[in-house]
This record gives sequence, structure tokens and C-alpha cells, in this order.
Amino acid sequence: MVHNQQINRRIMLRGLGVAMGLPLLEAMTPMARSVMAAPSSKTLPTRMACVFFPNGVIVPKWQPAKGPELVLGESLQALQPLKHKLTMVSGLALDNGRAKKDGAGDHARAGSTFLTAARPVKTSTDIKVGVSVDQLAAQQIGQETRLASIELGVLGSRNAGSCDSGYSCAYSSNVSWRSEHQPSAKETVPRLAFERLFGTGDNAATRERDFYRKSILDVVAQDARKLDKKLGTTDRRKIDEYFTGVRELERRIEMTEAEDRKGVPELELPHGRPKQFVEHADLMSDLMVVAFQTDATRVATFMLDNAGGNRSYPDIGVNDGHHQISHHSNHEGKVANLQKIDAHLAERLAYFLQKLDSVQEAGGTLLDHSMVLYGSGLSDGNRHRHEDLPIVIAGGARGRIKTNRHIELGEETPMANLFMSMLDIVGAPVESIGDSTGRLDQLTTS
Repeated sequence: MVHNQQINRRIMLRGLGVAMGLPLLEAMTPMARSVMAAPSSKTLPTRMACVFFPNGVIVPKWQPAKGPELVLGESLQALQPLKHKLTMVSGLALDNGRAKKDGAGDHARAGSTFLTAARPVKTSTDIKVGVSVDQLAAQQIGQETRLASIELGVLGSRNAGSCDSGYSCAYSSNVSWRSEHQPSAKETVPRLAFERLFGTGDNAATRERDFYRKSILDVVAQDARKLDKKLGTTDRRKIDEYFTGVRELERRIEMTEAEDRKGVPELELPHGRPKQFVEHADLMSDLMVVAFQTDATRVATFMLDNAGGNRSYPDIGVNDGHHQISHHSNHEGKVANLQKIDAHLAERLAYFLQKLDSVQEAGGTLLDHSMVLYGSGLSDGNRHRHEDLPIVIAGGARGRIKTNRHIELGEETPMANLFMSMLDIVGAPVESIGDSTGRLDQLTTS
């Protein structure tokens, strides 16, 4: 027997302080009244994620080959399996990231302009920059989801004090800005991000759930059983796959927390961050996938490190700090190590994109219906260059972006023009952002 009762797109499974969204099901579309009908990709939302990495790249190893055909550079070979779902843009610049009359502080400017394209005021107190592209999107489409946006990272934010030549630490720690004066604080602890996605804010209920060590899936089981009676075979499979993924994510978070608590069992430790960068970054990527899959939010930002970040990467044989070796002065060994980091970070992007691409939706995958911006506010970190930025756009945005190509702009183009087109694509158009001069018409198919 096939069940195809129509159910509300905003349905939530609830229990013991948990509100759990669901992936898009056939039964959530008006067409579900017909057993033979399937949802169209046109009924799906477009999700937008912006992923930042610091310190620029080794440009010759990162840039694609010249010409409209997309030929990935050496540092991006991890993305080769998904090349047909990528677009790369050459010639974009963040003019407001340049020194001009403000002198040193390029890393702070690279972070604060990355999604705002606005000029940050050089100060450690009265901060001011501009509203970021993700928050402009959230302001218009955020009311359609449980969370207007989610901001993630792997290193905590410092919003007080000076971190770069007189610039507030807020400029280096945040790429998402809710207003000119207020950054959107990012979450770096997987458990807290998980609770933000699924918790109701009832602290007592959260404590009770933790006490009984119950999975989120267990506490919503009663609602899930009721829902199961309304679903057809395809939707039941989707729910099973989704629940399996969420339980696995819970298990991995619990494992990292248990590892963090080893050695000091008498202490009541706060839920912490995974010690290993790869595990931490991949957990945050998984959380973004679940957030998009359940339509908990359609807007996300993720910082792989703060601007000017000086993390070392011993797992790939790089023991010196990232920022330190970005000033390589063409030293062969430092250049080689920096290129290793570029490739390593691209692998984390590949993990995120492959996860998105593994989620099937009507007419394609979650990646096909998303738009992921990946890049840095610097190109050549050695010379602090803010032009010809390393930019990848992944996903087809429900057919709005023609992929598997290299867009060469030929002359310096404000990155803000890309933001204008991105906002059009997600249904949140604006008249201007930062130093925009128009739209990047080459990005869209129509």
C-alpha cells in the first residue's frame, strides 16, 4: 500500500526539548495528492553557503588554466570528481581590503571585506564595516526557516582588543556581519551547533535529555512513528537515510567529547572542540548539510580559520604556522608547504561538497540546488594582494548557474558584483552592497 497524504513542509518532530526538521519529502508538495507525481526541482529552495580560508594561496598552483573550459590547478585536484558542478571566476577584487591611507592590517581587512566588500574603520573599539551578503540574504529569506542563518567556524571569535595593526579582533574573527557594527558570532563547538539546530532552547529539557543519554532520534520517536503512516516507500527511504545520518553525526560528536574528557574524569568539563582539524572541519560541514537538508536554514557561513590564522598542519607535514609561511619571500620550502595547505583545505571543501551531492532531492542533489562560495580575501598572501582572488562557486543553484566553466573577467571587477548576483539567485535582491557597480551577469544562465 502506498501512502501519499500531503503533509506540511514545516512539520517538526518534537520531544523533550527537541524540535527536529525533516528533509524535503514527496508528501510535502501539492503534487503529493497524486501517487504518480514527484516534486519538481522548481519547488525547492536554493541554499547558500560561504566558506572562508585565510592567508591567500600559491596563485600559479591554485588558478585554473586560461580559457572558458574549467581545468583545475594542482591545489584543487581534490575537487576533480565534482568539476562538472563547479564554476571558477578570475578577476574579482576587494578594493576595500587594500591599505589606501590606513596602512598595515591587510589580514583584518581581508576577513572583514570578504562578504561585505565594505571599508572597515581602523579601530579597536568602535567597529564599523558593512552588512555581509549572507545576512542580506537572511534578512529576506530567513523568515521561511527555523533559523535565519547559521555561522560556524573552527576557531573562536575575539571581538575585543586589537589583533592586526590597530584593527579590532572582530574584523579578523568574523566574516558574517548582521549590521555595520555587529558581527554574527560564529559557533565553533559541534555540540552547541547541533543543539542550536535541533534544540528548543529549553535548558531543563536539554539537561534531562543529557542525563538519560537519549539520542535526539529517540526523543522524537513517537512523532516519527505517527509520520511513518502517512509516507510512501520513497519518503520512508529518505527518512531512514536522514535518521541514519543524524545518528552518525551524534555519535561522532559524542566520541570527540569523550576524547576531550579523557584523563580528568572528576572534572565537569564543558562540551569542547575536537582537537584534530580535519575531524572538526568535517563535523561542521556535516552540520551544514543537515541544516540545509532539513530546511532548518538556507544560509550558512563557515570559517576554516580566522583571518591571519597561524595554525600548523602536522598531519600533512607542515609544522610552521600558516600565516608565518604565507610570507614566504619565494623560499622554495615555504612555497611548497603553503601549497600543501592550499590543497589540504581544498580537500575539506571536497568533503563538504561530496556530502551535499550525496543527498538526493527532486531533479538532482542538494549540491545541485545549492550555491557554495569558497575563497579568501587575499590572493597572494606574501604580498597582501587583494585582486584576482581565489574564488570557487560550487553547485547549480537549481539550474541558475551554468557549471563546469571558468569565467575570466579580463579586468578588475568588484567582488560585490558577484554578491549582487548571488542575492538575486536566492531571491533576496538588493540595490547595492559594498562597492558594487552592477551584477555579475556571466554567472547566471539567464
